[in-house]
Formats: sequence, structure tokens, C-alpha cells
Amino acid sequence: QVQLVESGGGLVQAGDSLRLSCATSGRTFGNYAMGWFRQAPGKERDLLATISWDSGSLYYADSVKGRFTISRGNAKNTVYLQMNSLKPEDTAIYYCAANRQYNRLLTGIVDYWGQGTQVTVSS
Repeated sequence: QVQLVESGGGLVQAGDSLRLSCATSGRTFGNYAMGWFRQAPGKERDLLATISWDSGSLYYADSVKGRFTISRGNAKNTVYLQMNSLKPEDTAIYYCAANRQYNRLLTGIVDYWGQGTQVTVSS
């Protein structure tokens, strides 16, 4: 059974930091491109960041560039999202995602989704 499980969400104050983790199982995700999306209430799910299988290619949405950092663990089966200088507008459910092809993930096409983790930033 393929699983992507996010963790690390929570309630923080503006300016704080959080690190989200996405643990994968059931398949070797070391060869997959991985990414993070988020969805705020009443809004569409937006792509935030992506990382290629070898960490050689990275993408960040303008809304998080310079504040968020995506990375992979040494075994490449875990992906992280370090979030600094959090703002109330970062409040959303954050989803981990995977696609065998990096370019398809960049367009929002996802093979596997995690169940999401809530991040709430108070002002």
C-alpha cells in the first residue's frame, strides 16, 4: 500500500518556524519528484515547492520563495518543508505529493497525495 504521511503541522504565531515532514512507504519514492501543496479554506490547492529525485531541480512559488525550503532526506524517501517567517496567510492544510516525472508535478499533476497536515498561523 502506497502511503505519504505528513507530520509537523500545528498552531504557531506569526514569525515562527515549522518543519513539515512527509514519510513515504509502499514504493521506492527515491526516483520520484516530490512536492508540497497547500489549500486554504474556500481556495484552490496551490503548488508551493517541488524537488526532483536527485534534488538537482527545485521550484518555489513566489508566495513562499525566500521563506520556505524543500529538501529530501538522505534515503530520498522523506521530504521536508522548512517554513520560516510564517504569516497568517500561510494558514492552510499542507499536502505532500509525488509524481514520477518532475515536469508533470510542476504542472500540478500528482500520482500520489498525502492526507494533509493543518498549519495555523495566528497574528
